[in-house]
Parts: sequence; structure tokens; C-alpha cells
Amino acid sequence: MWREFIYNAPNLKPRRQQLRNNATETEILLWKKLRKRQLGIRFVRQYSVGGFVIDFYAPEIRLAIELDGEYHFNIDQIVYDKYRTRYLAAVDINEMRFRNAEIANNIEDVVSKIKAALPS
Repeated sequence: MWREFIYNAPNLKPRRQQLRNNATETEILLWKKLRKRQLGIRFVRQYSVGGFVIDFYAPEIRLAIELDGEYHFNIDQIVYDKYRTRYLAAVDINEMRFRNAEIANNIEDVVSKIKAALPS
């Protein structure tokens, strides 16, 4: 079955802008480490694939990075996140997930894990 996958769909632009303008503290911390090709790969913030908005995305290597706040641990959100992960995998996008606490407490370890996932 053929499905058209839309990247950065115009109808999601207001949502992407709202998310960028209201970034969490942990999103800001990680963005400071990812922006301007600091890891050798271009990352963008709040990139949409299909109906989903990804926190950080490296288009060159099809890598999505998601940060999970407390609301990601209720059953409805867990089910939604699993669906989203399967969708991204179906369009050949790898996903890494980090808890906000990981970012806040040990950002360098998170950056090391991201570096390890990048092509050498």
C-alpha cells in the first residue's frame, strides 16, 4: 500500500513554531549541544514527519531524538509513543529517547550516547 509521507507539513507549522517558542529547559539544554553542527551533523528542532512533531531531527542520517517529560509515563502516552516509534521506523527514521532527568542531571552522557549513534 502506497502512502505519501509529508515532512514539515504546512498545516503543522503553527504547532512547530509554538513548540520552538515554548521549549522546555531540557530542550534548551540539549539544543545548545546540537545546534550549529557541533556534533558534525545538522540537527533541526521541532521537525514534523507525518502528523508527528519530532523534538530534534538529523535529516542527513534520519535520526530523531525525543525528550520525555513526566507526562510520557502515563499509559495513554506510552501507547501513543509506541505507535509513533513504529511509524517513524516504518519511514526509516531511527529514534533515540531520553528522559528529561537524564538531560538535566548528565547532559554530557546524553551527548556521548548521541555521538555513538552518529556515523563515523
